[in-house]
Formats: sequence, C-alpha cells, structure tokens
Amino acid sequence: MSEGVNIINDADFEKEVLQAEKPVLVYFWASWCGPCKLMSPAVTAAATKYSDKLKVVKMEVDPNPVSVKQYQVEGVPALRLMQGDKVIASSEGVVNKEKLMNLLDTHLSG
Repeated sequence: MSEGVNIINDADFEKEVLQAEKPVLVYFWASWCGPCKLMSPAVTAAATKYSDKLKVVKMEVDPNPVSVKQYQVEGVPALRLMQGDKVIASSEGVVNKEKLMNLLDTHLSG
C-alpha cells in the first residue's frame, strides 16, 4: 500500500491503535487473499481522503494471531474502525470504495 497507511503488528497494536489520538481504521488482510488485493486501493483512498481525522493501519492476519483473535476477525479482508479500545464499526469481506467512504462518513462526521 502507499503513503498514509501504516503497517503494524501485534506488538504495535496498543500504541498505534488503542492509544491513537483519532479514530483508527484497521485493515486486516492476507498475502494469499485475492479479494484483499481488490480492496487495497479503497483503503488507500480512505487514508488519503480522511487523513485529517482518521488514521489507517494495515495488519496481516497470519503473523498477528493476538489481534486477529481479540477483534474476532473470521475472514479477510476485514475492517475494524476503532476509537480507543472500542470497535465503532466493523466489516468482513470486500467493501467497495463507495461503501467504505459511506461507512467512514457516517462515523466521522461531527
């Protein structure tokens, strides 16, 4: 992925997500996941569009079982919109750019 999306792991999760000053969109993905490749551009677009009010991070599921289990990721691609330690929105499966932007608009307006 490109600029605006940080790659994190289980060890970084608390600092990068739970202690973040603004909401964080966590994108769970896998290298073997075809649909994840389709969704990556939408996640990057969200990072660019909402850079002033949203942090976007990317976490590969296979090497990070702690966060995957804790946030009940059962399939990839998966999204968790977090505010502190609370999940304020979640999604599993491919979400197109329009749906992702609508989801973010709903939770970030204000």
